[in-house]
Amino acid sequence: MTNPPASRIKYLVRQPSLWIALVIWCLLSAAAILFCRNGVPLDRPELATTPPITDVLNNSIGLFSIIMLIGIVSFLARYRPLPNLAERAPERGIALRETLAMWIYGALVLFAGRILGQHYFGEGIALHLNGCLFGATHVQSPAAVYTWAAYNGIFLALLPYLSFRWRGYSRQALNLWSANWKNDALIIAVVMLIGCAYELAGPNIFQLTPHQQLVGGALSFVLHLCGTNLPIMIFIYAILLPRYARLFSPPVAFLAGAVSYPLMHVFESWTLYDSPYHATVSVIFVLLTFFPAGVMKSFLTFRTGNAWVHMWAFHAITPHVMVDTRLVVHDFNIR
Repeated sequence: MTNPPASRIKYLVRQPSLWIALVIWCLLSAAAILFCRNGVPLDRPELATTPPITDVLNNSIGLFSIIMLIGIVSFLARYRPLPNLAERAPERGIALRETLAMWIYGALVLFAGRILGQHYFGEGIALHLNGCLFGATHVQSPAAVYTWAAYNGIFLALLPYLSFRWRGYSRQALNLWSANWKNDALIIAVVMLIGCAYELAGPNIFQLTPHQQLVGGALSFVLHLCGTNLPIMIFIYAILLPRYARLFSPPVAFLAGAVSYPLMHVFESWTLYDSPYHATVSVIFVLLTFFPAGVMKSFLTFRTGNAWVHMWAFHAITPHVMVDTRLVVHDFNIR
């Protein structure tokens, strides 16, 4: 049995964690405007002339759009029971140790990627290529792009997956199994189409030549699959999310899954950590930029119990093929 929509809304309105999250969002937005009265001191070419208040408002509009999209997915999945992700995690003590171990490991991998990337390529290895979202600051070499995809794919996806499979966790325990593949496919199709339609309004793959679309699109798909899609899916939504569900109440676990996404992006190419001021502004804008997408990814996984849904619906094609093919075409000089 599933609860009627009115009961779910009443339950959500009564959750202090959601109101606290809203207050924190408003405080971060206010801090971004206050700290950046003379402009945002981050290397984001496409937003270089955008006033900070406009940037902040756009992020809030993006969060509102995500909430609307969540409503559509809720309607599509209205006849499905809510999966119990907590049952897929071990008992609390083990879940806590595994969660802490994953975050310590993840922090080391992200920090090492920043250092190694800066040493060998002049820029850290992050969860996105230089140029994603805010415009490229330089042309990356194919070697740098291949290294980015291999590093993230191996250390943030392959090794964590093999480790937890070796520990005896099934694909279902890791949210990599579908309980209703027909409804999952419907949700994927609808969310993906909405995302693609939205991205038609800006620079996208259809502004490239047919050869660039074919070759660049395929290459972008594979590179981003290894470099960001699978790492995010495995690290957060396959491994961490069930443990959050074991450790916290459902609303807090959902928010932990949402905020984990921006936390994995603290070393994006446009962030600066050469002073306390730059570090503060970088963290604020990482949270404002990536939290809305994290909300959607967390919700899709919580609602379906299948981490693949968020990856195919809201990551692999849109934006990393629809938009970022242009970036790959530029870096690889595909004509």
